[in-house]
Amino acid sequence: MSPRKSESRDRMVLSAAALLREYGASATSIDRVLAHSGAPRGSVYHHFPGGRVQLIEEALALAADFLTGLIDTAMQVDDPVAAVDAFFRLWRDRLVESGFRAGCPIVAVAVETNDDAPQLARSAAAVFARWQEALAAFLVRHGLTEERSRRLGAFMIAAVEGAVIMCRAERSTAPIEAAAAEIHDLLLHALRDRPGAASGPRP
Repeated sequence: MSPRKSESRDRMVLSAAALLREYGASATSIDRVLAHSGAPRGSVYHHFPGGRVQLIEEALALAADFLTGLIDTAMQVDDPVAAVDAFFRLWRDRLVESGFRAGCPIVAVAVETNDDAPQLARSAAAVFARWQEALAAFLVRHGLTEERSRRLGAFMIAAVEGAVIMCRAERSTAPIEAAAAEIHDLLLHALRDRPGAASGPRP
């Protein structure tokens, strides 16, 4: 594949991911991707023989890798509470920077029926499971039980994704700030009560 063709393909995947964030899966059509990316129409089925579904799947994978990287970056902080706070701030900043237009492309795929392409929902579910595993493993490293860590990991994902949707609707950061504050307090209590933790309140 020539550099020019590869560049055209990459532009289309990036454009599809951007459109998923703002408009959802059903509105991410081939025509819209071509208009957004500036790629030639003739390249569509050369690069994506599976058509629109393949393009969305690849955009989903790209977005999943990027967002997983954000989670991994946030979890580098030694203090688990500070790490989770940073995770919520990342989402808050993305909302503000996009003028509340950009949501989560994984949610955009998950909430639509997609009867003609059920694999998209399965792909979205796999991404959520991947994030839950990453958060759970992080919490286990900080002394929480595996069961509690998995529950908290799932709850954090649900909280941030729900808050992002509410923020977009309200055009306000209030929902994600409220979710972040509650998760902050919940995690403080969970760490205080973990097996082997020193008694007494945390600072």
